Amino acid sequence: MMTWPSRKVAVLLACGTLMTIALTGCDYWPPALQAQIEQLRTESQTAAADKALLQNQLNAANRAKEELQARVEDLTRVNREKSGMIANLERSLTAERERASKLTKTNPAKVKPKPAPAIKPLPKLAPKVVPKTQPKKKTSQMRPKHMV
Repeated sequence: MMTWPSRKVAVLLACGTLMTIALTGCDYWPPALQAQIEQLRTESQTAAADKALLQNQLNAANRAKEELQARVEDLTRVNREKSGMIANLERSLTAERERASKLTKTNPAKVKPKPAPAIKPLPKLAPKVVPKTQPKKKTSQMRPKHMV
């Protein structure tokens, strides 16, 4: 049997070996586990690419939303301005109509409607008569020698 000091050395050596193996890890992975790890890596990369694509689409949609919101605000402001202008014009028109009705009631002799301008009829032109001429007789012409 082993003596007490040799047992101590054997136990320390076994503990050291186990610690070394535990710290360095194991480099052997079963093939099924390796395939599963690769599949998970590709799925992770695909998901990251999809996430980036969706994030870009979301950013583009947010930009478009902000642009459209700004346009809506501008159009709303212009609409308010135009509504105010229309209201002012309607008030002015009503006031002018009241003034015109007061003027026509108080001074009916002064306001005369203007007569419509007289339209002169255009003189009718006689149709143009073109004298008929006799058709010309075809004559044969001789070609010069250099044209033949």
